[in-house]
Amino acid sequence: MAQIPVRRVAAVWTLFLAGAALASGLDALSSQDAASGLRAALSQGVSVAVAQLGKNGGFLNDPKVAIPLPHPLDKAESGLRMLGMGDKADELKATMNHAAEQAVAQARPIFEQALHQMTLTDAKGILAGGDGAGTAYFRSKTSTALTAKFKPIVAKETAKLGLAAKYDEYAGKASQLGLVSKEDANLNDYVTAKALDGLFSRVAEEEHQIRKDPMGQASSIIKKVFGSL
Repeated sequence: MAQIPVRRVAAVWTLFLAGAALASGLDALSSQDAASGLRAALSQGVSVAVAQLGKNGGFLNDPKVAIPLPHPLDKAESGLRMLGMGDKADELKATMNHAAEQAVAQARPIFEQALHQMTLTDAKGILAGGDGAGTAYFRSKTSTALTAKFKPIVAKETAKLGLAAKYDEYAGKASQLGLVSKEDANLNDYVTAKALDGLFSRVAEEEHQIRKDPMGQASSIIKKVFGSL
């Protein structure tokens, strides 16, 4: 019978020990500590994300999350002329991004509700789930409510330019020709979706930083819980 290479055995054993250490670290925590630490960490991540993106220029001045005109309208001059925007393209982009900023500023209560509804099983699953698990939990629990909250705010802002209806008319035609995706054919739907993407990407960055450097956090319960992973 062929022997298993020593290196492979060592690699498997290393993975097993790592998994055992993780389980031991989590098991050493009380359920209450695990839940409290996770809630504190996720609440901190949400607070930072909302504060950064929900201010004036939070989207527009951040290349990572700034909302562009939908492709191919952001690249094609003919597309801009088709929409009759011309020199108003920059104004439309600014309005889209400011709408996202105002919408995100209203997000915190919805995240807080998701944290309040988190079970102990959810908490330990997120802790053991690795980087991004907390953000994934938020996406699953808040996306519907955030979309419903964001869209009227976005619609109010885009209506100020009087371009939303014109965009929808021409983008709808472009969608039928395959030039614009169906998801991007409605301006308010597009901005709302991009606002959500930007918000969750920033929450994910904060979660990553906490997991990467738990001892660098101010909260003692965050240090205790994430330091045990």
